[in-house]
Amino acid sequence: MSTDVVAQAVIRPIRDSDAEALGRVHATCWHETYDHLISAAAFEHLSPRRMAELWNHLAERGEEYAQYAAVVDGEIVGFAGSGPARDEDAPRERELYFIYVLDAYHGTGIGKQLFDAVIGEGEGVYLWVAEDNPRAHRFYARNGFVADGAAQDQPFLGEEIHEVRLVR
Repeated sequence: MSTDVVAQAVIRPIRDSDAEALGRVHATCWHETYDHLISAAAFEHLSPRRMAELWNHLAERGEEYAQYAAVVDGEIVGFAGSGPARDEDAPRERELYFIYVLDAYHGTGIGKQLFDAVIGEGEGVYLWVAEDNPRAHRFYARNGFVADGAAQDQPFLGEEIHEVRLVR
C-alpha cells in the first residue's frame, strides 16, 4: 500500500447506514488480529452479519462517544471509537475502546488519522490491548502510551485474551 492511500482516505463519523460494512470489516479485522490467539473453532461463530447487528447498537450511542470510519474509494477500511472510561479504577476519564484497520492498509497512516479523530492530540486516555499484539504495541508507543502494570483476561468469542492496560 502506498502513502497515496492516506491522502485518499476520508475519516468521518460512523453513520447508521454503515452497520453492514462495519460488520464485514470488523469480522475481517478480528481474524487478521487475533487468529494467533483464538482457536479456529471460536471464530466459527463470528460472522459479518452478527458484527453488523452489534454495530446497529453501537451506532446509537450518545455524543460522549466518538466513533469514526476510514473510507477509501467508497469502502470502509477501518474504524475507531472512544468514550467514557468503563473501569472502576480507570487511570483516565476517557478510554479508547477500539481501533482496527484492515491489514492491507497497515502502515498507510490511516490508523493514526482514526486515532486523532477519536482522541486528539495530547488528550489523556487509556486502553486495553492484547499482550501478544506487537504491531499494536508499537503503534501505541509511537502515540505516547506506556503500560501501567494492570492486566486482565478478557472474554473473547468464548475464550480469553490476556490484555494489558496502556495509558497516555
